[in-house]
Amino acid sequence: MAYGIRKLRKIQLAKETTKGTSTAATTVWGGTGVMKDDRGIIVVDEDRGFLLPSDRIYSPKSDAIITFDPVAATFEQLPYILAAGVEAIVTGTADTTTGSGKIYTYDLATNAEIAFKSFTLECGDNIIEDDCPYAFVERFTLSGRQNEAVMMSATWRANQAVASTFTASQTVPTVEEILFNKCAFKLDATGGTIGSTQVDDYLRGFTLDWVTGHQPVPAADGNLYYGNTKQAPPVITGTLSTEVVTTTTAAEITAARAGTVRLIRLLISGTGLTTAANYTYKTLKIDLAIQYTDVPSLGEADGDDIIDWPFRVVYVAGDSLGGQIIVVNEVGTLP
Repeated sequence: MAYGIRKLRKIQLAKETTKGTSTAATTVWGGTGVMKDDRGIIVVDEDRGFLLPSDRIYSPKSDAIITFDPVAATFEQLPYILAAGVEAIVTGTADTTTGSGKIYTYDLATNAEIAFKSFTLECGDNIIEDDCPYAFVERFTLSGRQNEAVMMSATWRANQAVASTFTASQTVPTVEEILFNKCAFKLDATGGTIGSTQVDDYLRGFTLDWVTGHQPVPAADGNLYYGNTKQAPPVITGTLSTEVVTTTTAAEITAARAGTVRLIRLLISGTGLTTAANYTYKTLKIDLAIQYTDVPSLGEADGDDIIDWPFRVVYVAGDSLGGQIIVVNEVGTLP
């Protein structure tokens, strides 16, 4: 008799050509996670003259939730989460005709719905496996703190879980971790140019919680699983953890009290690209227009005064800016 082994779990992914049509996996996720069949089981309560309940149950729907646990974010695999949750970009734009960098640009939806890329996820271990088609990201989190990697996690939804077998012989991709200490933090006033003013020795950490707004449309169409999706308003919130420093802290307290919008850029570089052009390094660039949602009090870490600034991401019409994430790597198309 064979037994399931924890270290033989895996999640494999495939881009779908047609949403909801299961596709053989083309790559392996570099992290841990688990699938929950979320079809719902309803127990029918009956008066039948017995003390024990009857065995009458039913499932009114079919879908699944796949949780990607927090793992060090990489330039090569973060785009899977962004393509499935923010915008359906799975092919990088060449960095000019000579650069080896491939640029993946994901824009926050503002005045129109933005389509995501659906995936088939294969989830299981050495004993069981389920195919989960029409998978998209409902929410994801990016976070970073000093002396650590930037971390990524995500919650996916798929329209069903179907017993199957893993696509064989998938190559584990080569990846590079995104390191927080390589971050350059830019902070500017609304009406200015985002990324103009770098503030050194100020940012200690950040958290970005992104609810994508994508959700199933459970309309009657002859199937228990959803066959379409819609986008509700995305909700992006977060926290900046900073040192208390001359000038900058006072200015941000003033902004928090007044509800003034601030423009932030988190620019994190990796190793050098094979051939430089507009970009010299692998890059994660996060641009956001934010508004503080509280006037925080002083905190403490390692004997220093710090402040944790809670914020929400907003759209600033005058700057034509809400949010954007750019990832630069050397992968032409996500496998």
